[in-house]
Amino acid sequence: MTTSNTKKNILVFAISDHAEAMRVAAGLTIFGHHVSCIFVDRHIEENAETIENAELLELCEIEPLSILDDANMQQIDQVQFRAELDKSDHILTI
Repeated sequence: MTTSNTKKNILVFAISDHAEAMRVAAGLTIFGHHVSCIFVDRHIEENAETIENAELLELCEIEPLSILDDANMQQIDQVQFRAELDKSDHILTI
């Protein structure tokens, strides 16, 4: 069995469970992959769990993005969203 040490660009869509999406995104960095996390369905809730996970993203050097106008993160437009899709090797929806 051979293993690939190739680092991947992984995109995580945070849709149904924002907190879990942030945990998964942070965890994927353990393997050295470049990970992006985009919130696509609603504004992120400000509670203890999401605040803790936002700090985890920061520690993993993942800048959360949103297609919505959200004061807690950088908003991206359609062109930037498409660019994130195009550069991704894998996409996870959580």
